[in-house]
Amino acid sequence: MKIRALESTDKTVWKTLLDEYAAFYKTSVPNHAQDTVWSWIFNETEEFWCDLIINDEGAAFGFTQYQLMHRSLAGSKVCYLSDLYVRPEQRNQGAGRALIDHVFSFARENNISNVRWLTQEFNYAGRKLYDTYASKSDFILYSVDT
Repeated sequence: MKIRALESTDKTVWKTLLDEYAAFYKTSVPNHAQDTVWSWIFNETEEFWCDLIINDEGAAFGFTQYQLMHRSLAGSKVCYLSDLYVRPEQRNQGAGRALIDHVFSFARENNISNVRWLTQEFNYAGRKLYDTYASKSDFILYSVDT
């Protein structure tokens, strides 16, 4: 396994992985939203990144997307791990852990003292991995469409 930054030639594989990830959460990503996220990744003024995990044959089978966000109570930024996906047939082989650790390395290299992420209650397989890093917090997410 190898982790590398998404490249402009990876759009088709990225879109496929993003669609698979969205399907896991029983949703879809409209084309205009995909185009917006793609532009964030390659816009140097956006603090948003995407990295692929690649097998020995060079094929991508997962990704992580992460960004910086302000934390007003600390007067600093934290790294928010927005998305993490590994194809089901590749799970339980260390890929998810490798992607999370990759984001931790990014945070340390950039003097970011905290990495955080959300998952849904029913993501038991993911939570089994996440629980090896920390206990789930007692925060409750509110999400309101406007």
